[in-house]
Amino acid sequence: MSFRKTISWYLFPLTMWYAVGVWFRNLMFAIGVKKQVAPPVTTIGVGNLCAGGAGKTPHVEYLLQLLSGQYETALLSRGYRRKTRGFILDDGSHSASRLGDEPAMLSVKFPKITVAVCERRVAGVLQLLQREVPPQLIVMDDVFQHRQIKPTVNILLTEYDNPYFKDYIMPFGDLREFRSACRRANMVVITKAPRQINPVDRHNYISRLKLRPHQKVFFSQIDYCHPLPLMGTAELPLDTIDSALVVTGIAHPEPMVQYVSGLCSVSALRYADHHRFTTGDLKAIRKAFEQLKGSRKIILTTEKDAVRLRELAGSELMVGLPIYYLPIKVSFSQTTDHNFDHEIEAIVHENVSFLDRMKKTKFNF
Repeated sequence: MSFRKTISWYLFPLTMWYAVGVWFRNLMFAIGVKKQVAPPVTTIGVGNLCAGGAGKTPHVEYLLQLLSGQYETALLSRGYRRKTRGFILDDGSHSASRLGDEPAMLSVKFPKITVAVCERRVAGVLQLLQREVPPQLIVMDDVFQHRQIKPTVNILLTEYDNPYFKDYIMPFGDLREFRSACRRANMVVITKAPRQINPVDRHNYISRLKLRPHQKVFFSQIDYCHPLPLMGTAELPLDTIDSALVVTGIAHPEPMVQYVSGLCSVSALRYADHHRFTTGDLKAIRKAFEQLKGSRKIILTTEKDAVRLRELAGSELMVGLPIYYLPIKVSFSQTTDHNFDHEIEAIVHENVSFLDRMKKTKFNF
């Protein structure tokens, strides 16, 4: 039995208490003691049942890329591990300390959208709607358990190799609530899926999700792009590299390490998810880099980690280090019964058009 499983059995009593708390909270929403708000704006929520690692950020980026050119769009996030509190708008600094690493990263990539963070999503939406030019569309990340707000489209993500139907409630497992919570989703996206799945395996997989007939299922993949320098824009193909030190502060770095290992020699330094890098970390990174073999070697990190590393750009420990990050993007399988882009675009267009017609109506928010 693995160490994780051994500890999980010892924590089983805590799991029971946690499960009771989750059940009671959901009951309060079911009977109307706790209220849900459907705001007078089109909203898309992206979330998961497990604690991290399902690929929320690249899927949020995909939605922004797809829709922000058609509608006045805002991104609303909790801003996990930021140093600020309350409702904060990006001021153009794209600071991870101010916004959190994911919103900061996306604010750089989408300078024309409004990026905001707020722990209380209802309050955050209200603040956005009071702006001089209110958004027509608000995309919200990590929102599946924030039940005070009811998105127009609620997208649930689950990893192909770590689906919620194989997992258990925390701390015995990694689920933040019961598997049955999947029924709150309009769409379920199976992330990091193989590019080719035979129809029988696909049917059997979907049947284990225990969804209702109206819920639509999609399969997505992660595509890796050429590395980019921490400060610059010149791409560097990995097949021109002898060795790479892969430095990560994300929940599941294994797929990235595996991908890079197929192209060059790899050493890895793994930090906790959302790790805030220090000068001590830079010393360890520099030492590990100097031990790499080969004349053509780099330090390679994720796009989210790059946002935090840039905040140390003034340190002398960064001088001379060839630090690159590996951008990723999402693509959707064409073997599904429905086209993801068409489904989302149709719902958003219909809802935005309806709200535009009703804009003179007073809503109770």
